[in-house]
Amino acid sequence: MKFNFLGGADIVGRMAMTVEGDGKRMLVEYGISPTKPPEYPLPVEGKIDHVFLTHSHLDHCGMIPAVCGRNKCELFTTPLTAEIAEFMMYDSLKIAKAEGYPIPYTVEEVEMTMRNVVPLSFGDTIELGDIDVSLHSAGHVPGATMFEFSADTSMLYSGDIHTEDQKLVLGARPRDCSTLFVEGTYAGRNHPSKEETINAFIAKIDEVIDRGGTVIIPCFAVGRTQEIMLLLKNLGYEMWVDGMGRSITDLFLDYPEYIRNAKSLKAARRTFNEVRNNGTRARAAKGQIIVTTGGMLDGGPVLSYLKKLRTNPKNAILLVGYQAEDTNGRMLMEERKISLDGEVVDVACEVQKFDFSAHAGHNQIVDFVKGCDPDNIVIMHSDNRELLLPDLGDYNVILPKPGEPFELDV
Repeated sequence: MKFNFLGGADIVGRMAMTVEGDGKRMLVEYGISPTKPPEYPLPVEGKIDHVFLTHSHLDHCGMIPAVCGRNKCELFTTPLTAEIAEFMMYDSLKIAKAEGYPIPYTVEEVEMTMRNVVPLSFGDTIELGDIDVSLHSAGHVPGATMFEFSADTSMLYSGDIHTEDQKLVLGARPRDCSTLFVEGTYAGRNHPSKEETINAFIAKIDEVIDRGGTVIIPCFAVGRTQEIMLLLKNLGYEMWVDGMGRSITDLFLDYPEYIRNAKSLKAARRTFNEVRNNGTRARAAKGQIIVTTGGMLDGGPVLSYLKKLRTNPKNAILLVGYQAEDTNGRMLMEERKISLDGEVVDVACEVQKFDFSAHAGHNQIVDFVKGCDPDNIVIMHSDNRELLLPDLGDYNVILPKPGEPFELDV
């Protein structure tokens, strides 16, 4: 088979890879890097027969309509991923129009993409000529999928994976394969103990509330909002949830087969007051805990809370997700400042970051590789993937570059 990364090989973001073999040309993911302005993968040249989407984060799904919408090709993914991806695609169009960025696709192309979804679940196998394609849980967020392509040998494409069980989803399990495409986001870095992180996080929340402050927790809508709600559901504080995360929670509960415990998530939802308008948002700003999008502080309801609460040192902003360069979140971490309405302003609140990553850490990646025991390993989705090489010396490791095709006997 012939492979060509159009993006995401040597960076975290804008994932895209073409696969050619058995008379077919397939595309695995087609995402954007949601920077300012967004960065796109290389264009897809020629006809695509099928598209595969692992999960609904923008760096994997953000440009899918530019292929599926225009070429009317089938999109294979879980139904939950498809529904959330639709949210993200429309949100991308909204942001592009608001910020004056080039419009990457049209509303009609999003609609055509959704009409061409072929919904599949974990454990399903489809036949595409002589190739069988099976789906397995990636343990990253609900609905996230690893794709296994099998013919004479087998190839596993991991997408984003986490091998440790979370409150929201169970971790990914290794699969025997001859070739493994694996993410290396956290190459060279291990996560701290999850139990210690949770204990420190809750202790900090208790401390802030004891001193009369409000806790602001900016979260990604897909996965992180719900994980944090599950962690906090038994604390007994006045808690509010705001932003797209509310709608995503409802979608998760519509597909309980993709989450670890639907009953627990329903209980978490009941313990949070939902912000639905400016009136309830004003009430939430006087509450004790606010879980709100957006996760990197560049947009969403979090900015309205920061306008009101940033000057009080009793308050705290607890960051629970990755903060990319050139984002408000990174500026807050490094300079204790943010950009509001075009003006850079100081933040007097306490600021602390906690590692709740939904990606496998270095040692977890290595253990996953050894569990799969492949002949070939292709490391992607990483800007420091060479740090994995000393621990993978017994394998044939390939570090592809965008726009440089390579072949493997798969």
